[in-house]
Amino acid sequence: MKTQNKGGAVKWLLVAVSAFFLIVMLILPLVYVLITAFREGIQPFLAAVTDPYALKSIQLTLEATVFAVIINTIFGLFAAWSITKFQFRGKKVISTLIDLPLTVSPIIAGLIYVLTFGRQSFLYPYLKAAGISIIYAVPGIVLATIFVTFPFISREIIPVLTAAGTDEEEAAALMGANGWTIFRRVTFPHIKWALLYGIVLCTARAMGEFGAVSVLSGHLRGKTNTMPLYIELLYQGYDFTGAFAMSAILVVMAVCILILRNVFEYRGKKNEE
Repeated sequence: MKTQNKGGAVKWLLVAVSAFFLIVMLILPLVYVLITAFREGIQPFLAAVTDPYALKSIQLTLEATVFAVIINTIFGLFAAWSITKFQFRGKKVISTLIDLPLTVSPIIAGLIYVLTFGRQSFLYPYLKAAGISIIYAVPGIVLATIFVTFPFISREIIPVLTAAGTDEEEAAALMGANGWTIFRRVTFPHIKWALLYGIVLCTARAMGEFGAVSVLSGHLRGKTNTMPLYIELLYQGYDFTGAFAMSAILVVMAVCILILRNVFEYRGKKNEE
């Protein structure tokens, strides 16, 4: 009886500590962002989020996110398929490189692209001749966003494919099914929810990226400023209403993504049962 009481006390102590930490570190800052955004009323809030520069930053953020999600979804599927279904030399090297963006600072990633595509690069004359601008332009922002979100989708799919094995695909191949049919009818049902979960995580990370994008963007207002960069610009200009209004938009986006993540996670577990 005493052991049960002691265990119950420990449980509630851990719950209380966790709840306190979440309230102080997460909930209170988010609530403060929303309160500050609407502190001067709804009209200043609407004026801030409908400003042409604000709308351009939202548009650019969504564009970079869409490109990053599409490209990383394709890459994630290809990488997960090759790593889990085939044996070849360099397999561990590829697997390690996929995780590289998680260990490299986003600032370093931005500098890497500056060195690769900037004026000092041997590629620059060819890019200039072709009329392609990467540094201080939208393509650079897209590349930076792709880099920092590189592993999210593949790392969600690989464990699922590894656990599923290859027996079902081999049986389907012996029965005469082609590669596309095997993927559509056998493989995809196993990875469907993991893929959606990875896409949600990739989307969330892409929308909030700051470091690598900051290095490559040049902070050109109305041209290369994503939402995080525009928020920083407003904050440094002491436009707190505008900064927190845009932050509130990002918070709402993050909450929607969190809800989607929980839905996909719940559906995935329910499907496994």
